Amino acid sequence: MIADHAAAAIANARAFEEIAQLKQQLELERDYLRDELLEAHAFGDIVGQSPSLKNVLQQIELVAPTDASVLILGESGTGKELVARALHDYGKRRTGSFVAINMAAMPRTLIESELFGHEKGAFTGAHARHYGRFEQAQGGTLFLDEIGDMPFEAQTRLLRVLQQGEYTRIGGRVPVRSDARIIAATHRDLRLLVKQGLFRDDLFYRINVVSIRLPPLRERGEDIPMLTRHFFALAQAEGLPAKSLDAAAMKRFCSYPWPGNVRELENLVRRLAVLYSEDVIGVDAIDSELFDGATPAPSDAEPSEGLEATIESHLRQYFAAHKDGLPSAGLYDRVVREIERPLIALTLEATRSNQLKAARVLGINRNTLRKKIRELDIPIVRGSGRGT
Repeated sequence: MIADHAAAAIANARAFEEIAQLKQQLELERDYLRDELLEAHAFGDIVGQSPSLKNVLQQIELVAPTDASVLILGESGTGKELVARALHDYGKRRTGSFVAINMAAMPRTLIESELFGHEKGAFTGAHARHYGRFEQAQGGTLFLDEIGDMPFEAQTRLLRVLQQGEYTRIGGRVPVRSDARIIAATHRDLRLLVKQGLFRDDLFYRINVVSIRLPPLRERGEDIPMLTRHFFALAQAEGLPAKSLDAAAMKRFCSYPWPGNVRELENLVRRLAVLYSEDVIGVDAIDSELFDGATPAPSDAEPSEGLEATIESHLRQYFAAHKDGLPSAGLYDRVVREIERPLIALTLEATRSNQLKAARVLGINRNTLRKKIRELDIPIVRGSGRGT
């Protein structure tokens, strides 16, 4: 009798466990089907149904069919390029190319060559004609990402192109007509930069015909479950095991502030899919990833990375900005020029424009220094008591 009751209790416990597992599986399938239905009515890879995101989608729907210039505003990681791509994909230029350039990742002296191209022989290392991003985007869309980091002198030429509708390649004489829709994006406050004299007000008004503000993830917490399932599904499509979060883990996700926004969420979901063997990941794993492994941001008192590491980091960003392509020919000379100019200018500043002293510090002769000053268009500030 006792054995029968024990067997029945064990059977009931197993049955309840199976029912609980089945219930959770059905809930996951319900959420998946709901997400699939919602994504079918979304724009590209933009995922979510929060009121703030719906407002963004409505703006995209209104603006996409036009040729109006658009300025996308939002913190890093909020998905500004996704919005730019949606404006292109659902616009009348969808059959043309979508060409992106990141101003923050582009060395100052390379920006004009990358934007407008150059002719063969335009400068040392220009062994062939290079078609710039404007020309590559002909008939399509040019996305100027992080335009707030664009050097002031490049802003002037960009404004001229937008006003006149044409440009010339560096070293060229024949004007090239521009036929590309301009979409720009930034995480900076451009109005403040205009007040500070760091961004041209006329260029700001030219690119800010329509502005779209992307909310940070902390303002659209109701989208976090859907985004999480979306990123787990992407990981599974790439061959990783199917994963999900239990209720407590998802609650922790929804309460976390996500300073890195959607990009941080995507990276964490991918890390969970790679590192954890459980099919359903619990809150302990989430706490470990979000809090235990956190490292404090470096303070201003800590020494910065060396020059070589800084240059390497900058060049990695530059190559990454080209995605599947490669920079145009003559990269070595352009990068050397980028380093030479501040090196010589600061040495001249330190020696009070005394070219003999500057040449000695640099380890080059005076004639070479004079030639570099002319080639690099370095201003010489002369004053009393300063040698030449």
